[in-house]
Amino acid sequence: MPPTDTTPEAPTPKDSGDDAVPKGEGVSTEKGDAAKGEGAAPLPRGEAPGIRFEKVIKRFGRNVVLRELDFTVAPGERVTLIGPSGSGKTTILRLLMTLEKLDEGLIWIGDETLWHMERGGKRVPANQKHLHEMRKQVGMVFQQFNLFPNMNVLRNLTEGPVRVLGVSKDEAVERARDLLDLVGLGDKINSHPSQLSGGQQQRVAIARALAMQPRVLLLDEVTSALDPELVVGVQDLLRDIARQSDLTLLCVTHEMTFAKDISDRVLMFDGGQIVEEGPPDQIFGEPSEQRTRDFLQAVLAS
Repeated sequence: MPPTDTTPEAPTPKDSGDDAVPKGEGVSTEKGDAAKGEGAAPLPRGEAPGIRFEKVIKRFGRNVVLRELDFTVAPGERVTLIGPSGSGKTTILRLLMTLEKLDEGLIWIGDETLWHMERGGKRVPANQKHLHEMRKQVGMVFQQFNLFPNMNVLRNLTEGPVRVLGVSKDEAVERARDLLDLVGLGDKINSHPSQLSGGQQQRVAIARALAMQPRVLLLDEVTSALDPELVVGVQDLLRDIARQSDLTLLCVTHEMTFAKDISDRVLMFDGGQIVEEGPPDQIFGEPSEQRTRDFLQAVLAS
């Protein structure tokens, strides 16, 4: 599996130190389940890059997961992918994070191809330097949080910006504080993931993704691992972030109400292809394809 620079899937033992912040030194002690105030942390503003898939094919052995997939997400657009498990939705996100390797086709982020680069007037497979630079534009919030268990909350948020983006430690700490206030966890800055609830861990994961200052944010079933009573708070936070930023947002979810609320456009997937797409009111109110109607009836009845 190709590595990612922004949200590693497995912490390394050597990254075990913590940067504790003494209580009372600029850290909020107010507890809360929602974002605190407006503009507590600088969210991305200005035009974000779009996403474009051109004839993308992804195979796992003999299983073709994505079949000559074509779709576009406009700069700053919020798009949600729905469909049955195994339809290829999460694979799309993992390709954008370079966690899976592209087999055929092109993926564009803005004006540059992700898995290819120009050399001598020809398009060739991307080298690690190109992938590294392209990954800086993309952040992802995973279903299972993927926090570093051996680092406190502060270090989870500052490690990537300092090591990957070259941000100074002071700037990274200041931004981490602001983001933790935004997600309602300013008082948890010195806690470790094991000391947090599932909902709190997911809020930290959201803050960590934003700490990398991405222009594209990917959300992969971010509430599916949470207890039901924690789902609404995390969804409300993500709605606020979407409305207050200019991020290009690509979301995978089985929470249809959340998909309707957060999206500019919804894409129904099945068998590695788009079955239907349109604005949320159309997809959830008057879908034109029988496959979409069958899927929504099954999901909403469960």
